[in-house]
Amino acid sequence: MNDKTLAVQRMQDYIESHLTETITLTDLAGAARFSPWYAARIFKELTGLTPADYIRRLRLSKSALRLRDEQVKVIDVACDLGFESVDGYQRAFQREFGCNPKEYALCPVPLPLFTAYGVKFRELWKKERTEMTNEKSVFIQVMEKPARKVVVKRGIAAADYFAYCEEVGCDVWGVLTSMKSLCGEPVCLWLPEQYRKPGTSKYVQGVEVATDYAGPVPDGFDVIDLPAATYLMFQSEPFAEEDYCEAIDSLQAAMDKYEPSVIGYAWDDENPRIQLEPIGKRGYIELRAVKKP
Repeated sequence: MNDKTLAVQRMQDYIESHLTETITLTDLAGAARFSPWYAARIFKELTGLTPADYIRRLRLSKSALRLRDEQVKVIDVACDLGFESVDGYQRAFQREFGCNPKEYALCPVPLPLFTAYGVKFRELWKKERTEMTNEKSVFIQVMEKPARKVVVKRGIAAADYFAYCEEVGCDVWGVLTSMKSLCGEPVCLWLPEQYRKPGTSKYVQGVEVATDYAGPVPDGFDVIDLPAATYLMFQSEPFAEEDYCEAIDSLQAAMDKYEPSVIGYAWDDENPRIQLEPIGKRGYIELRAVKKP
Protein backbone atom coordinates (compact mmCIF):
# COMPACT_ATOMS: atom_id res chain seq x y z
CA MET A 1 0.00 0.00 0.00
CA ASN A 2 1.52 3.34 -1.01
CA ASP A 3 2.42 6.24 1.28
CA LYS A 4 -0.32 8.46 -0.13
CA THR A 5 -3.08 5.97 0.72
CA LEU A 6 -1.71 5.39 4.21
CA ALA A 7 -1.48 9.15 4.83
CA VAL A 8 -5.11 9.73 3.85
CA GLN A 9 -6.21 6.75 5.94
CA ARG A 10 -4.41 8.27 8.95
CA MET A 11 -6.31 11.51 8.35
CA GLN A 12 -9.61 9.62 8.16
CA ASP A 13 -8.79 7.79 11.39
CA TYR A 14 -7.92 11.08 13.07
CA ILE A 15 -11.22 12.63 11.99
CA GLU A 16 -13.18 9.65 13.32
CA SER A 17 -11.39 9.84 16.69
CA HIS A 18 -11.77 13.63 17.07
CA LEU A 19 -15.09 14.25 15.36
CA THR A 20 -16.62 16.13 18.30
CA GLU A 21 -13.58 18.41 18.60
CA THR A 22 -12.24 21.27 16.49
CA ILE A 23 -10.20 19.73 13.66
CA THR A 24 -7.78 21.95 11.77
CA LEU A 25 -5.84 21.30 8.59
CA THR A 26 -2.70 21.49 10.73
CA ASP A 27 -4.03 18.61 12.84
CA LEU A 28 -4.69 16.54 9.72
CA ALA A 29 -1.30 17.39 8.26
CA GLY A 30 0.28 16.13 11.47
CA ALA A 31 -1.62 12.84 11.16
CA ALA A 32 -0.69 12.56 7.47
CA ARG A 33 2.96 13.51 8.13
CA PHE A 34 2.92 15.84 5.15
CA SER A 35 2.57 19.58 4.67
CA PRO A 36 -0.94 21.04 5.08
CA TRP A 37 -1.09 21.89 1.37
CA TYR A 38 -0.12 18.40 0.23
CA ALA A 39 -2.29 16.70 2.88
CA ALA A 40 -5.37 18.60 1.67
CA ARG A 41 -4.55 17.83 -1.94
CA ILE A 42 -4.19 14.05 -1.53
CA PHE A 43 -7.24 13.89 0.77
CA LYS A 44 -9.39 15.42 -1.99
CA GLU A 45 -7.76 13.20 -4.60
CA LEU A 46 -8.51 9.92 -2.80
CA THR A 47 -11.83 10.68 -1.08
CA GLY A 48 -13.38 13.06 -3.60
CA LEU A 49 -14.06 15.60 -0.84
CA THR A 50 -12.13 18.39 0.81
CA PRO A 51 -11.35 17.69 4.48
CA ALA A 52 -13.91 20.33 5.51
CA ASP A 53 -16.69 18.79 3.39
CA TYR A 54 -15.80 15.29 4.60
CA ILE A 55 -15.97 16.36 8.25
CA ARG A 56 -19.22 18.27 7.74
CA ARG A 57 -20.96 15.36 6.02
CA LEU A 58 -19.77 12.86 8.60
CA ARG A 59 -20.92 15.08 11.49
CA LEU A 60 -24.33 15.61 9.89
CA SER A 61 -24.82 11.87 9.40
CA LYS A 62 -23.81 11.11 12.98
CA SER A 63 -26.21 13.80 14.16
CA ALA A 64 -29.08 12.27 12.18
CA LEU A 65 -28.61 8.93 13.93
CA ARG A 66 -28.67 10.65 17.32
CA LEU A 67 -31.86 12.52 16.43
CA ARG A 68 -33.41 9.24 15.29
CA ASP A 69 -32.44 7.14 18.30
CA GLU A 70 -32.19 9.51 21.29
CA GLN A 71 -34.46 11.92 23.08
CA VAL A 72 -32.09 14.83 22.53
CA LYS A 73 -32.47 18.52 21.72
CA VAL A 74 -31.33 19.82 18.35
CA ILE A 75 -29.15 22.44 20.05
CA ASP A 76 -27.37 19.75 22.08
CA VAL A 77 -26.65 17.65 18.99
CA ALA A 78 -25.31 20.71 17.19
CA CYS A 79 -23.00 21.61 20.07
CA ASP A 80 -21.85 18.03 20.73
CA LEU A 81 -20.79 17.57 17.11
CA GLY A 82 -18.84 20.78 16.81
CA PHE A 83 -21.20 23.09 14.92
CA GLU A 84 -20.67 26.73 15.80
CA SER A 85 -24.37 27.59 16.06
CA VAL A 86 -27.71 25.81 16.00
CA ASP A 87 -28.81 27.98 13.06
CA GLY A 88 -25.77 26.98 11.07
CA TYR A 89 -26.39 23.33 11.94
CA GLN A 90 -30.03 23.52 10.86
CA ARG A 91 -29.11 25.12 7.54
CA ALA A 92 -26.42 22.51 6.90
CA PHE A 93 -28.81 19.67 7.79
CA GLN A 94 -31.46 21.08 5.44
CA ARG A 95 -28.96 21.40 2.57
CA GLU A 96 -27.59 17.90 3.11
CA PHE A 97 -30.83 15.97 3.62
CA GLY A 98 -33.64 18.24 2.42
CA CYS A 99 -35.44 18.38 5.76
CA ASN A 100 -35.28 20.27 9.05
CA PRO A 101 -33.54 18.40 11.93
CA LYS A 102 -36.40 19.04 14.37
CA GLU A 103 -38.95 17.73 11.88
CA TYR A 104 -36.73 14.73 11.20
CA ALA A 105 -36.42 13.93 14.91
CA LEU A 106 -40.23 13.89 15.20
CA CYS A 107 -40.72 11.75 12.08
CA PRO A 108 -37.56 10.03 10.82
CA VAL A 109 -37.46 9.13 7.14
CA PRO A 110 -34.75 7.32 5.14
CA LEU A 111 -31.80 9.64 4.52
CA PRO A 112 -28.69 9.30 2.32
CA LEU A 113 -26.24 9.19 5.22
CA PHE A 114 -22.56 9.66 4.43
CA THR A 115 -20.51 6.48 4.84
CA ALA A 116 -16.84 7.21 5.45
CA TYR A 117 -15.17 4.31 3.64
CA GLY A 118 -11.49 4.03 4.49
CA VAL A 119 -9.30 4.57 1.44
CA LYS A 120 -7.03 1.67 2.35
CA PHE A 121 -9.98 -0.70 2.08
CA ARG A 122 -10.83 0.60 -1.39
CA GLU A 123 -7.32 -0.31 -2.47
CA LEU A 124 -7.69 -3.77 -0.96
CA TRP A 125 -10.93 -4.30 -2.93
CA LYS A 126 -8.95 -4.00 -6.15
CA LYS A 127 -6.45 -6.68 -5.22
CA GLU A 128 -6.97 -10.30 -6.14
CA ARG A 129 -8.08 -12.51 -3.27
CA THR A 130 -5.13 -14.62 -2.15
CA GLU A 131 -5.22 -18.25 -1.10
CA MET A 132 -5.63 -18.61 2.65
CA THR A 133 -2.65 -19.94 4.56
CA ASN A 134 -3.97 -20.02 8.13
CA GLU A 135 -7.05 -21.84 9.43
CA LYS A 136 -9.14 -19.69 11.77
CA SER A 137 -11.64 -20.67 14.44
CA VAL A 138 -15.32 -20.21 13.60
CA PHE A 139 -18.08 -19.98 16.23
CA ILE A 140 -21.44 -21.52 15.22
CA GLN A 141 -24.79 -20.82 16.88
CA VAL A 142 -28.40 -21.78 16.11
CA MET A 143 -30.72 -18.76 16.04
CA GLU A 144 -34.32 -18.02 15.08
CA LYS A 145 -35.33 -15.25 12.69
CA PRO A 146 -38.95 -14.02 12.98
CA ALA A 147 -41.25 -13.38 10.05
CA ARG A 148 -40.29 -9.96 8.71
CA LYS A 149 -40.12 -7.65 5.73
CA VAL A 150 -36.88 -6.56 4.11
CA VAL A 151 -36.51 -3.25 2.27
CA VAL A 152 -33.96 -4.06 -0.44
CA LYS A 153 -32.06 -2.36 -3.23
CA ARG A 154 -31.58 -4.77 -6.10
CA GLY A 155 -28.59 -4.91 -8.41
CA ILE A 156 -28.40 -6.27 -11.95
CA ALA A 157 -26.28 -9.43 -11.94
CA ALA A 158 -24.16 -9.13 -8.80
CA ALA A 159 -23.37 -12.26 -6.81
CA ASP A 160 -21.15 -10.61 -4.19
CA TYR A 161 -20.42 -7.30 -2.49
CA PHE A 162 -17.73 -6.11 -4.88
CA ALA A 163 -19.84 -6.63 -8.00
CA TYR A 164 -22.85 -5.07 -6.25
CA CYS A 165 -20.93 -1.89 -5.47
CA GLU A 166 -19.85 -1.69 -9.10
CA GLU A 167 -23.49 -1.97 -10.24
CA VAL A 168 -25.34 0.03 -7.57
CA GLY A 169 -22.68 2.10 -5.82
CA CYS A 170 -21.68 2.14 -2.19
CA ASP A 171 -24.02 4.96 -1.12
CA VAL A 172 -26.94 2.54 -0.65
CA TRP A 173 -25.47 1.55 2.71
CA GLY A 174 -25.92 5.08 4.05
CA VAL A 175 -29.64 5.07 3.22
CA LEU A 176 -30.08 1.64 4.84
CA THR A 177 -28.16 2.72 7.94
CA SER A 178 -30.59 5.61 8.40
CA MET A 179 -33.49 3.14 8.73
CA LYS A 180 -34.18 1.34 12.01
CA SER A 181 -33.58 -2.38 11.66
CA LEU A 182 -34.95 -5.34 13.61
CA CYS A 183 -31.41 -6.66 14.00
CA GLY A 184 -29.87 -3.23 14.64
CA GLU A 185 -28.02 -2.86 11.34
CA PRO A 186 -28.40 -3.28 7.56
CA VAL A 187 -27.86 -6.69 5.99
CA CYS A 188 -26.64 -8.13 2.71
CA LEU A 189 -28.55 -11.10 1.30
CA TRP A 190 -28.18 -13.76 -1.36
CA LEU A 191 -31.77 -14.14 -2.55
CA PRO A 192 -33.24 -17.50 -3.62
CA GLU A 193 -34.86 -17.49 -7.04
CA GLN A 194 -38.40 -16.94 -5.75
CA TYR A 195 -37.44 -13.54 -4.28
CA ARG A 196 -35.71 -12.24 -7.39
CA LYS A 197 -37.24 -10.19 -10.18
CA PRO A 198 -36.25 -10.92 -13.79
CA GLY A 199 -33.02 -9.15 -14.70
CA THR A 200 -32.02 -8.43 -11.08
CA SER A 201 -29.18 -9.64 -8.92
CA LYS A 202 -28.95 -12.53 -6.49
CA TYR A 203 -26.96 -10.35 -4.07
CA VAL A 204 -28.76 -7.35 -2.55
CA GLN A 205 -28.47 -4.99 0.39
CA GLY A 206 -31.39 -4.22 2.66
CA VAL A 207 -32.79 -3.60 6.12
CA GLU A 208 -35.05 -5.96 8.06
CA VAL A 209 -38.25 -4.39 9.43
CA ALA A 210 -41.38 -5.64 11.16
CA THR A 211 -44.13 -7.39 9.20
CA ASP A 212 -46.45 -4.44 9.87
CA TYR A 213 -43.94 -1.86 8.63
CA ALA A 214 -45.78 0.96 6.90
CA GLY A 215 -43.02 3.56 6.82
CA PRO A 216 -41.51 5.18 3.73
CA VAL A 217 -39.66 3.08 1.16
CA PRO A 218 -36.85 4.95 -0.64
CA ASP A 219 -37.18 5.43 -4.38
CA GLY A 220 -35.80 2.48 -6.31
CA PHE A 221 -36.12 0.07 -3.37
CA ASP A 222 -38.43 -2.96 -3.07
CA VAL A 223 -40.04 -4.71 -0.11
CA ILE A 224 -40.06 -8.49 0.22
CA ASP A 225 -41.73 -10.67 2.88
CA LEU A 226 -39.67 -13.37 4.56
CA PRO A 227 -41.06 -16.15 6.77
CA ALA A 228 -39.78 -17.14 10.19
CA ALA A 229 -36.76 -19.42 9.78
CA THR A 230 -33.99 -21.15 11.68
CA TYR A 231 -30.44 -20.06 10.90
CA LEU A 232 -26.93 -21.12 11.74
CA MET A 233 -24.83 -18.06 12.56
CA PHE A 234 -21.17 -18.43 11.60
CA GLN A 235 -18.86 -15.92 13.30
CA SER A 236 -15.11 -15.62 12.80
CA GLU A 237 -12.45 -14.59 15.26
CA PRO A 238 -11.83 -10.82 15.54
CA PHE A 239 -9.49 -9.62 12.81
CA ALA A 240 -7.40 -6.61 11.85
CA GLU A 241 -9.57 -4.33 9.70
CA GLU A 242 -7.20 -4.52 6.74
CA ASP A 243 -7.50 -8.34 6.80
CA TYR A 244 -11.25 -8.37 6.18
CA CYS A 245 -10.97 -10.16 2.82
CA GLU A 246 -9.08 -13.03 4.42
CA ALA A 247 -11.62 -13.16 7.27
CA ILE A 248 -14.49 -13.45 4.76
CA ASP A 249 -12.76 -16.11 2.67
CA SER A 250 -11.78 -18.15 5.74
CA LEU A 251 -15.28 -18.17 7.19
CA GLN A 252 -16.95 -18.97 3.87
CA ALA A 253 -14.57 -21.89 3.34
CA ALA A 254 -15.43 -23.22 6.80
CA MET A 255 -19.16 -22.79 6.14
CA ASP A 256 -18.90 -24.62 2.81
CA LYS A 257 -17.29 -27.58 4.56
CA TYR A 258 -19.73 -27.66 7.48
CA GLU A 259 -22.26 -30.51 7.58
CA PRO A 260 -25.42 -29.40 9.47
CA SER A 261 -26.63 -33.00 9.85
CA VAL A 262 -24.23 -33.38 12.79
CA ILE A 263 -26.64 -31.23 14.82
CA GLY A 264 -29.80 -32.59 13.24
CA TYR A 265 -30.40 -30.09 10.42
CA ALA A 266 -30.21 -29.80 6.65
CA TRP A 267 -29.50 -26.68 4.62
CA ASP A 268 -32.60 -24.63 3.74
CA ASP A 269 -31.97 -22.94 0.41
CA GLU A 270 -35.51 -21.52 0.28
CA ASN A 271 -34.44 -18.71 2.64
CA PRO A 272 -31.78 -16.08 1.94
CA ARG A 273 -28.23 -16.41 3.13
CA ILE A 274 -27.35 -13.28 5.14
CA GLN A 275 -24.12 -11.32 5.50
CA LEU A 276 -23.40 -8.66 8.11
CA GLU A 277 -20.88 -5.85 7.73
CA PRO A 278 -17.34 -7.09 8.45
CA ILE A 279 -16.27 -5.41 11.70
CA GLY A 280 -12.88 -6.44 12.98
CA LYS A 281 -13.57 -6.28 16.71
CA ARG A 282 -16.57 -8.64 16.52
CA GLY A 283 -15.42 -10.86 13.65
CA TYR A 284 -17.07 -11.58 10.33
CA ILE A 285 -20.65 -12.97 10.44
CA GLU A 286 -22.80 -14.86 7.97
CA LEU A 287 -26.11 -16.65 8.55
CA ARG A 288 -27.36 -19.61 6.55
CA ALA A 289 -30.85 -21.06 6.92
CA VAL A 290 -31.42 -24.66 8.04
CA LYS A 291 -34.41 -26.93 8.49
CA LYS A 292 -35.27 -30.24 10.07
CA PRO A 293 -34.83 -33.02 7.48
